[in-house]
Amino acid sequence: MAKVLVIGAGIAGIASALRFRKKGYEVIVLEANSYPGGKLHAKEQDGFRFDLGPSLFTMPHLVTELFELFNKQPEDHFQFNQKKNICNYFWEDGHRFNAISNKQDFINSAAKSFNEPAEHISKYIERNKRKYDLTASLFLEKSLHKLQTYLSRQTIQAILQIGILDVNSTLNKINERSFKNPKLVQLFNRYATYNGSSPYQSPGIMSMIPHLEMDFGTFFPKGGMHQISLSLYKLALDQGVQFNFNEKVERIIIENNSATGVKTIKKNYIADKIVSNMDIYPTYKQLLPNEKSPKKTLAQERSSSALIFYWGIEKEFPELDLHNIFFSASYEKEFSAIFRDKTIFNDPTVYINITSKENPTDAPEGHENWFVMVNAPGNYGQDWEALKKRARKNIILKLNRILKIDIEKLITTEHVLDPMGIESNTSSYRGALYGAASNNKYAAFLRHPNFSRLIKNLYFCGGSVHPGGGIPLCLLSAKIVDDLVPETITHA
Repeated sequence: MAKVLVIGAGIAGIASALRFRKKGYEVIVLEANSYPGGKLHAKEQDGFRFDLGPSLFTMPHLVTELFELFNKQPEDHFQFNQKKNICNYFWEDGHRFNAISNKQDFINSAAKSFNEPAEHISKYIERNKRKYDLTASLFLEKSLHKLQTYLSRQTIQAILQIGILDVNSTLNKINERSFKNPKLVQLFNRYATYNGSSPYQSPGIMSMIPHLEMDFGTFFPKGGMHQISLSLYKLALDQGVQFNFNEKVERIIIENNSATGVKTIKKNYIADKIVSNMDIYPTYKQLLPNEKSPKKTLAQERSSSALIFYWGIEKEFPELDLHNIFFSASYEKEFSAIFRDKTIFNDPTVYINITSKENPTDAPEGHENWFVMVNAPGNYGQDWEALKKRARKNIILKLNRILKIDIEKLITTEHVLDPMGIESNTSSYRGALYGAASNNKYAAFLRHPNFSRLIKNLYFCGGSVHPGGGIPLCLLSAKIVDDLVPETITHA
């Protein structure tokens, strides 16, 4: 039986393992950590459960279709419910807005809250949908690095309507042209952070991201986000995929311009195909040190990282939901601080995720588990202890002002994750959450391909390669790799 080695048990690595297993390959997943899931991990501390990584779940069909590949009923293995409320937004002047998932209800409530004509909001949302419909099959579901991708009717349609894609304008400029109220502009600007970019640099096509929330919905997995990776891991085990944990890969073995195996800290493996779910930068620098690397791609600006405080809170806040945003008073200065000055702004936008709102057992009775995150630059050797101390103080002051309470007195337990920790735990270069940033129109689309042009039988999946970061795109990267591999395989 032909063999595949998958380097890394992140969500894309597990999905790739499942897809190769479906094709009849023997699959071994090699993971440096002691657990599956990569960034989709969890921690329990003092009676609280915290999801450590991604907190937003959209497009659940990309998860459930993996169960269906093996004729499994997804609901028997993985359950989730749709959220009626996308996010609660808070501003320093006391303005609050609850973003409703129903599109028409959102339009009506946003028009009233921001004194914006409903038709402007409706037109904006419809334009976002058209962008997605024109480009999804081209930019998200296929390899942009294969000629046949461009020989299709969808590609021709996208090219003929290139103007609607807004690739020559920034997301912020598109939003400012669409709305008069700066708060509504800021609300839609925040979607650039979904791929670790700045709305003042990222192309306007990124305005299609909110379409994913409004048309596909936002969801919460029963048991928390970690259940996404755990359920797929269990499925892979049931299908005979082998996982070797605590086994770091040191090198990909190349013979006659073909990947033939890997060397780990324990032994050498021989295989017919190699799939790297490792960040593309360390994949080349550490695992392929003697091979020609794509210098321009590896030199691309890295996405933002995050500074996250996991707090056990000795109080319940009815005004908060699963997703909550407390906006900076100066969004442009915040992104300038992150990408230009490589620091954390003194008035950061604060995101709070509270899974105990959906899963009460995640916190003791009368308590809440707060995942408190601010956007941060990657790890460039900054004094992170000083930055963490200052950011913590500024976050607490901001929450105190807006919520009219002394948060410090309510924190019963704390765990902190900074860009250095993200880099160390996940091998993400500089702690970048999404690989390369999409801070120009080329970087947004020309990410590293899902295959090697120079080395046969070597493939790549995960957030640092095409089509991008985040759970849905990582799962799509595994699907693209699957499409690149021939259906027929040679059995021993």
